[in-house]
Amino acid sequence: MGDQGGGRGGGQAAPGRDAERAACVQRENAAPAARPEAVRRASGDTDDLGPDEVTAMLDDLRRRSGASMDESARRKRERIIVPVRFHVLTGEHAGRAGRVSRRAVRRQIAILNAAYRGRLGGADTGVGFRLAGYDVTDRTAWFRHPRRYDRQIKARLRRGGPGTLNVFTATMDHDVLGFSTFPHTSRKRPRTDGVVIDYRTLPGGALAHFQRGYTAVHEIGHWFGLLHTFENGCEDPGDGVDDTPYEAGPAQGCPRVRDSCPRPGTDSVHNFMNYGWDTCMREFTPGQGRLIRAAWTAYRALRHRAEARRRAASGGVDRGTGAGTGARSVGGAR
Repeated sequence: MGDQGGGRGGGQAAPGRDAERAACVQRENAAPAARPEAVRRASGDTDDLGPDEVTAMLDDLRRRSGASMDESARRKRERIIVPVRFHVLTGEHAGRAGRVSRRAVRRQIAILNAAYRGRLGGADTGVGFRLAGYDVTDRTAWFRHPRRYDRQIKARLRRGGPGTLNVFTATMDHDVLGFSTFPHTSRKRPRTDGVVIDYRTLPGGALAHFQRGYTAVHEIGHWFGLLHTFENGCEDPGDGVDDTPYEAGPAQGCPRVRDSCPRPGTDSVHNFMNYGWDTCMREFTPGQGRLIRAAWTAYRALRHRAEARRRAASGGVDRGTGAGTGARSVGGAR
């Protein structure tokens, strides 16, 4: 990772950010539709990341990486391939509401690979994804209120260790498209680790302006340790990435260009860790790729490999890191 010079964060935007948003946003077209906040859950509550928390998180990552983020990132490594367990929550109308097909899930995986490998215009982060599991659970309460039942959902369905990405689809509140845990919290609360997104944001979904699959790209960025590009506004420590300029507040719609802070560089309006429409998003930066790889090494890789070795030694059943993609269903009749 770079220095604490760049600018975005994870979790909810700070209180009062609406005023900044109104003051600095420039839009080509009026029709604002901001990407809703990514919600960080701690002890069952939603809370904000303040500057001190961001600094502590980045300092912890530097200590655990055993070297500066830049040095860690420059080392030659094999591409990280993340196994993905996809859990589809459905409800109502005999389980038809929220139904996501295996084909749609594979399209989402393809979008993740395109985005994180730089095929859409940005940097190659060195990360790839493979589908390791797909299941369907028909439970209306979980489908309609995934944040309320987050612990129960994950306790029942989550598989694998810290290196297995569990993605859950459901229907979200009107102001939220998804939420994610951070890698450093997986040590304290491993059973709640994962990403939850609105099923209508998958490629070809029904949610206008957010139907290319980039909500999953954004939320998985948090799962890897990335913060929003506008984290802490124009103030230090920003998002801890040195090639994402400081930004006063989230982008809305698709501004052609914006410069909201009196510091070098223009806003990263096309970055996946901003809030623009899917049609506006297309890139990660090299610095974000370095942060992803450093956080993976510090928080997920070692325990991921240790779990795989234990499973292989015991002849245990695959719990998320194997290649199986068989569907299963849980819950009432659909």
